[in-house]
Amino acid sequence: MGAMRVTGTEPPCWSEPADAVAKRAGSGRDGLTAAEAAARLAATRRRGSGDSALLAALRLFLRQILSPLVLILLFGAGVSAVLGDWMDTGIILAIVLGSALLSFTQEFRASAAVAKLRQRLSLKATVLRDGRPVRIDATEVVAGDVVLLSAGNLVPADGIVLEAKDLLVAEAALTGESFPVEKQPGVLPAATELGARSNCLFQGTSVRSGTGRLLVVATGDATELGRIGFRLRTAPPETDFARGLRRFGIMLTQVMLVIVVLVLTMNLLRDRPLAETLLFAVALAVGLSPELLPAIVSVTLSAGARALARTGVIVRRLEAIENLGSMDVLCTDKTGTLTEGIARLDRTLDPDGAPSDEVLRLAFLNAAFETGIENPLDAAIMEAGREHGLDAAGWHKIDEIPYDFVRRRLTVVVTAAGDGPDSHLPDSHLIVTKGAVEPVLDCCTAIGLEAPRPLDDDARAAILERFQRLGGDGYRVLALAARRVPARAAYGHGDEVEMAFLGFLLLRDPPKPDAAATLDDLHRLGVRTKIITGDNRHVAASLAREVGLDPAALLTGADLDRLSDDALWHRAPRTDLFAEVDPQQKERIIRALRRAGHVVGYMGDGVNDAPALHAADIGISVDGAVDVARESADIVLLRPDLGVLRQGIEDGRRTFANTQKYIAITVSANFGNMLSMAVASLVLPFLPMLAKQILLNNFLSDFPSVAISTDRVDPESIRRPPRWSIREIRRFMLVFGIVSSLFDVLSFALLLLVFEASEPLFQTGWFFVSLLTELMVVLVLRTRRPAFGSRPGLLLLASTLAVAGLAVAIPYVGWLAGPLGFVPLPPALLAALLGVVALYVAATEAAKRRFYRADP
Repeated sequence: MGAMRVTGTEPPCWSEPADAVAKRAGSGRDGLTAAEAAARLAATRRRGSGDSALLAALRLFLRQILSPLVLILLFGAGVSAVLGDWMDTGIILAIVLGSALLSFTQEFRASAAVAKLRQRLSLKATVLRDGRPVRIDATEVVAGDVVLLSAGNLVPADGIVLEAKDLLVAEAALTGESFPVEKQPGVLPAATELGARSNCLFQGTSVRSGTGRLLVVATGDATELGRIGFRLRTAPPETDFARGLRRFGIMLTQVMLVIVVLVLTMNLLRDRPLAETLLFAVALAVGLSPELLPAIVSVTLSAGARALARTGVIVRRLEAIENLGSMDVLCTDKTGTLTEGIARLDRTLDPDGAPSDEVLRLAFLNAAFETGIENPLDAAIMEAGREHGLDAAGWHKIDEIPYDFVRRRLTVVVTAAGDGPDSHLPDSHLIVTKGAVEPVLDCCTAIGLEAPRPLDDDARAAILERFQRLGGDGYRVLALAARRVPARAAYGHGDEVEMAFLGFLLLRDPPKPDAAATLDDLHRLGVRTKIITGDNRHVAASLAREVGLDPAALLTGADLDRLSDDALWHRAPRTDLFAEVDPQQKERIIRALRRAGHVVGYMGDGVNDAPALHAADIGISVDGAVDVARESADIVLLRPDLGVLRQGIEDGRRTFANTQKYIAITVSANFGNMLSMAVASLVLPFLPMLAKQILLNNFLSDFPSVAISTDRVDPESIRRPPRWSIREIRRFMLVFGIVSSLFDVLSFALLLLVFEASEPLFQTGWFFVSLLTELMVVLVLRTRRPAFGSRPGLLLLASTLAVAGLAVAIPYVGWLAGPLGFVPLPPALLAALLGVVALYVAATEAAKRRFYRADP
């Protein structure tokens, strides 16, 4: 970790004792004072880029200017400038700047709104300040801080390990190592490779189990993660929506190239001026392209993000909104989503099923001294113990073997102090283990601590039979075991042997009253819910039955181990309940469902959920989740409620519908106009529209499109998960583009044969018709219903009417019309062209009904 060197002459921190590194960092094992930390944070921010927000805005603006379509326009402006046509050059540049500013303004506002929402989910870290634990924003961690870590935490900076207890850290994001690695204090050779630095922790890795203290040596860009630009090299996987956009872009490019090459070739063969023809072809290419698409997508998605935030759903990655709407399978743990999430200890029983105060007493000690993962089960045990007058005052903790998802048990080692309840055994320690029933039973060889009897096969079978019966009654069942050993300083996994089984802890977490109704609502939206849980099959089946899922459609972790990937691919879609699964199996289930063609959401809040959250199309977590789960998620619920998620799915589908609405309408209208112009340019003695008029037409028609994000969506559009269909968009473009072209031909005939229009009058008349039809068709094609049976959004309607009024006025404003090549339209011609527009609207409505009636 070269970034951890303070100067080039000092040894790397992993090769020095921790106290020496702390001294050089101006810190100690108790961390920094609040004043010193504040001074270091201020200095760090001064050294950083003070104008990062300005730079981000400039980069966003440059992205608009440097898009391929804008570069084509700039090329055309350059051609005009070389030929000395400064008026055309100025007009083209003004339109380019206007389009870029419109795009920039919308995207900037959208990104600012989303950034504000994301601040609500900023990562936190616990550090020592003035010797006391303080919870701060992770971005405020500075070199010299001592960070307290436990299972589920993301490591906020690079540093060395001061203390560790069974500290296992997942470093796959940095080193590629798939299994968690153990970390502990120590000194290593200076030449030790990154993956072998067992005394170092790195930003972006996550704690899987145990506890530890980290002395921070490097933050931000100075960390290994920042130094190698890892985030830039690991872009998130392409979403279903992004994949659709990419395919749409390829299709559009192909159509554009065919039209442009054809027009350019045919006009040159007719000896038209090269510069004029080239500008016309360039304008055609740009006219066919929905150049505001990036801005429209950003605006629509950010509007969706703001709407979701109002319902308690915070979006961490904008593209996830589209996947949320497309989701057709939701996988979720049961705790806190389908259940109340508030576990209550109902009873404690001995191995024979009789009530046992001793089980409660020892379970209370185990929960009281546990320092790893905070969890509601321990909280329930503590609450029940206090209600029975228990406390841990007469005991001292000697050691702890933290919970992990392989052993599925937690052990503490305690000793009685002074006049404590076991003070007559001063030279012994008591090992107390609780956890899942079968893993605890695996540690046991006896039943009972005071008068033990052998744990033979019959006794084991009786215990498991009682466990299954209790689980079938809806109880979450934990087991408790203990043994006394001679006192010594430290303990490890090898000490969880030859224990005495003491009994059961029965906890209840009842289903939410509205859980069954919510799952039914999701089903009506085309989303099938599946439970994936580490709990035993009997508890999971009981809950599934209560919320309306099929408990017989069940696979356990053991079943998964016996299934090949191909077999799971076929079984997973037909299974409602996965029980007794580990984190890797959760991930495997998600991948199998995705391989089967589903858009999969996964909802989880624990350390063991992180792999599945990464693997899902859309990861969903809750605000109270552990760091690694929340940071792995695309969407975070401010409360663990599937009803909130149902609303989010509907909002995601509205966003998807409005985005596709813009693409389909704009491309079909543009295609019709460009096709008409391409054909007209081959038969007319002059160009049907000048390049600057085409660009102005395209620019003005885009204004109402920005308002599409606020448009109303018909209820039937959100009943099923939407999907991208390039075939459908191509068919839509051809059908309605050809309808548009037919009325363009009618306009041409009217202008040439009836009104014998001159070149400027023809160009003005057709500009007028072209722009009005593009505006009106939005109001017709925005819905599958009859246009007058579906009210558009107020902003969309107002902006459409405003631009339509401008289209009528432009030819009559001399200072504007002259430079653009427009002339006033005679009243008779104006009335005739308005009639063509009215006929076009009626014909498009009729074509729409036939189109959707034939829609497969």
